[in-house]
Amino acid sequence: MAKSTPTHARQAIGWLTLASASLLLGACSMPGAQPHANLPTLDGRAPLVIAHRGASGYLPEETLEAYARAIELGADVIEMDLVSTKDGVLITRHDPNLAISTDVAKHPEFASRKKTIQVDGKTQTGWFSNDFTLAEIRTLGAISTDAERPQQYNGLYKVPTFQEVIDLAKARSAQTGRTVAIYPETKNPSYFRALGLPLEDKLIAMINAAGWNSKTAPIYVQSFEPGSLKYMKRKGLNTRLIQLINGDGVDMKTGAVTFANSSDRPYDWTQAGDRRLYNVMTTPAGLAEIKTYADGIGPWKRFIISTKGAIAAGGKPVDMNRDGKTNDADATSIQATSLVADAHKAGLFVHAYTFRNESRRLAADYRGDARNEYLAFYRAGVDGVFTDFPDTALEARALYLKEAGR
Repeated sequence: MAKSTPTHARQAIGWLTLASASLLLGACSMPGAQPHANLPTLDGRAPLVIAHRGASGYLPEETLEAYARAIELGADVIEMDLVSTKDGVLITRHDPNLAISTDVAKHPEFASRKKTIQVDGKTQTGWFSNDFTLAEIRTLGAISTDAERPQQYNGLYKVPTFQEVIDLAKARSAQTGRTVAIYPETKNPSYFRALGLPLEDKLIAMINAAGWNSKTAPIYVQSFEPGSLKYMKRKGLNTRLIQLINGDGVDMKTGAVTFANSSDRPYDWTQAGDRRLYNVMTTPAGLAEIKTYADGIGPWKRFIISTKGAIAAGGKPVDMNRDGKTNDADATSIQATSLVADAHKAGLFVHAYTFRNESRRLAADYRGDARNEYLAFYRAGVDGVFTDFPDTALEARALYLKEAGR
């Protein structure tokens, strides 16, 4: 069950629910029971708001508190990444490396476990979940992974098990009278399989135990590795399956998605000697291949609407807003690609990731208002958005539905 938020934390974030309440009315339930002819989604329903790692823009990610806050804000779905402990328990962390999202570095009793290893071909130094039992991980505190976000909650909340998140979603669905779906990802499945800690069979068993092994159940299962999804499908998993599609960055001159180590192709492709890049998945042929084992795609949003910016003589992006940095705020969005339409033609829904509120992450033509970015993607026909700020996504969806005459 969910751990309650400490009183001081509730007071510090309570304004959020109050400030958003009026905007969330009418947008906080699971989107439309009936399709709407004016909406360009695959099924004509309103796009889903998927709380990426919970309400991770406000509280440390992938904690019960972040998931509970996302539900309070009205998210349709809560999303989580699954990694394994040493004793084979599935926990919700985005990375096997606990140094990224916990205070493990402050625990002298674990100092000797720090090491440098390869995770999916990328060198990392830190402390890794597979070297810790669940009991040991429960002694750690979760921390914010973005310095621009609230830091006062660091260390207050614990790392939950996947079972605890299932229990939370079921309990809150019963309490609120609206369905809260979950969206687990098999994270680094090849890495854990090589360690003798495969994720898939445990995940299937837990989904079966929850009574959710069907296409209509409130669950979506995602992975960057096609082999993980195909294995689960062969083993009898009947939930909606989503192929994630990654990219590293954007060529500011052309707007084309670029690729780099660990974000260039699924790691199971690398292991098999398949040298194709993720972008092949976005072609009609690639989408047709995905349709043989999955129900939808989860592409990085730049595959749908990318950005372009000015380039200096030396080939570096120009700091257009003169803030001393070059980022999305120095670029402008460009016309949407055909990916959404192509995916829908193949019978696949599209859940784009990841939407955030910070100004550095917003193209200049969105004028510092994240709602403008959501509106662009809703108009492009996406079936859902992964967001760190579900309240903003819901505000934008309410505007979009009003615009569409719904």
